[in-house]
Amino acid sequence: MRATFMYGAGDVRVEDVADAKPHEPTDAVVRVTLACVCGSDLHPYHSLPTTDDGLPMGHEFLGVVEEVGSEVTGLAPGDFVVSPFAFSDNTCAFCRDGLQTACVRGGWYGVPGIGGTQAEAVRVPQAAGTLVRLPPDVDEALLPSLLTLSDVYLTGWHAAHLGRVAPGRTVTVIGDGAVGLSAVLASRRMGAERIILMGRHPARTDLGREFGATDVVAERGEEGVAKVRDLTGGEGSHVVLEAVGHLPAYEQAYGVVRPGGVISRVGVPQYQQAPVGTDSLFNKNVTLTGGPAPVRAYIEQALPDVLEGRINPGRVFDQAVPLDRVADAYRAMDSRAALKVLVRP
Repeated sequence: MRATFMYGAGDVRVEDVADAKPHEPTDAVVRVTLACVCGSDLHPYHSLPTTDDGLPMGHEFLGVVEEVGSEVTGLAPGDFVVSPFAFSDNTCAFCRDGLQTACVRGGWYGVPGIGGTQAEAVRVPQAAGTLVRLPPDVDEALLPSLLTLSDVYLTGWHAAHLGRVAPGRTVTVIGDGAVGLSAVLASRRMGAERIILMGRHPARTDLGREFGATDVVAERGEEGVAKVRDLTGGEGSHVVLEAVGHLPAYEQAYGVVRPGGVISRVGVPQYQQAPVGTDSLFNKNVTLTGGPAPVRAYIEQALPDVLEGRINPGRVFDQAVPLDRVADAYRAMDSRAALKVLVRP
């Protein structure tokens, strides 16, 4: 079968590998029908040291179950499924708390020993707890939106959920990438009164307005902070959803949050140290939260919204490529020629 590997910064290759097979009785093998490139994939695309082995890439997919291990229940060959970007047993103490990304038997796609999902097929550990069955006859037009339940839309939802977005709240979303736009859509779904999107790419912020943003702030840094504070009558935003992961975005976040507000981060931090002291968080009684989204906890709740047409998060996909051209997808997203790219094995 064919699968994608990254051998260093900017070096993405599609190669022939052994067919995916179950390793454990709790595994399943899924034939991938739709995958994509994530904004977080661009971090190693910029910085991965050169390696001889290659890093398997991809963590979002829809597919058809081909084989199940002897201990897999609730699934059978032929089932159409969506997978969260992290696998989990969905039964441990942390899973029962809705934190499947901390599952004691869980882990991540795209690491050595576990294949990536930008591939023709993938081995899914803890398949019974991870995979969610979809209707077999789903309208093909809905597939991109169903794919967003693997990561991007529900990562935006997680940001809004942890940020306690609710009716009457003013929300500022930092970042006009696919996760930021998903956070706008989720905030609207949760009833936010005002949604300020901080982004400077008109094609993206226009989509953000269609998703529910009431205001767009293109300025960055201190100028951007001043603009948001002006829009909020000097008070700042009840909730700030940070969907970038770089330190300047976090600095903007604590600049625009109001006293007693919440900063919720879902952009994978590309820094280890950041201000949490008197001038940033403490004096304003600001709550800092966020982390990798346990999307498995949210899929069943979001699925009817997609299937019944109440939301269309798949609009974040603006290009599609066959698997053999996945390197083009990375280049397009890196240059911002594309927002998010579908991959069709």
